[in-house]
Amino acid sequence: MAFKTAYWFLILIQFFSAMREEKVSVESEERKSGLEMVFVNGGEYLMGGNDQVDDGGKPALRMADECPHLVIVHDFSIGKYEVTQLDWEEIMGTTPGYNQDCDDCPVEQVSWVDVQKFIKKLNFKTGGNYRLPTEEEWEFAARGGLKSQGFIYAGSNEVEKVAWFRENSGGKSQQVGMLKPNELGIFDMSGNIWEWCSNFKNPYPCDTLGKSFDSRVLRGGTFGNRSSSVRIRDRNAREPSTRLKTLGFRLVKG
Repeated sequence: MAFKTAYWFLILIQFFSAMREEKVSVESEERKSGLEMVFVNGGEYLMGGNDQVDDGGKPALRMADECPHLVIVHDFSIGKYEVTQLDWEEIMGTTPGYNQDCDDCPVEQVSWVDVQKFIKKLNFKTGGNYRLPTEEEWEFAARGGLKSQGFIYAGSNEVEKVAWFRENSGGKSQQVGMLKPNELGIFDMSGNIWEWCSNFKNPYPCDTLGKSFDSRVLRGGTFGNRSSSVRIRDRNAREPSTRLKTLGFRLVKG
């Protein structure tokens, strides 16, 4: 009798262990992490454009700021998603986001300087070579790389299909990966939060009116912007120490 009891006890232990392993596996599959990379074949493309969209600025300055010019980028890998609050917490041990209790929402309220500290710790922990994208890499990836179909927004000409912006966001950032991805399978490159790039904001080679700034480039637009500011071509910048609930980032390797 004792033998049978022990036998069934072991069977029950194995059963519940298997259930726990299955649960962990499912949770792992459901999690969306900014450390998941998409490979982007390099190439040549026409950065910027002349789409005549009113973004609220003076037309002459807008056209100069986005003027088209030829750019070459090499192969790299970029985050399938924006870096999330859970990603940040696991590396830094803090949760700086304004939009709390949302592990899969993009981390925000992080400055460019903060991001450099995160990347340093991440690379030490993983042995990786993560970094911020250049502005040229960011736009190439947002356009869909060599698979680009020439969309206004990252993945579509219909903004509501690919972007969280003023009219559909409810006034806050949303979980990453909930809308349609672009041609390369990358999510949220239009809207949700501005994404820091590595560059200072300098005039394009074809810009005869612009000037250089001591600010780092931001791309992609946010949940609080109108649709004209979540276009792929739209540019912005902030001081490297700035922290706002609209500022986050996406990683690159390579």
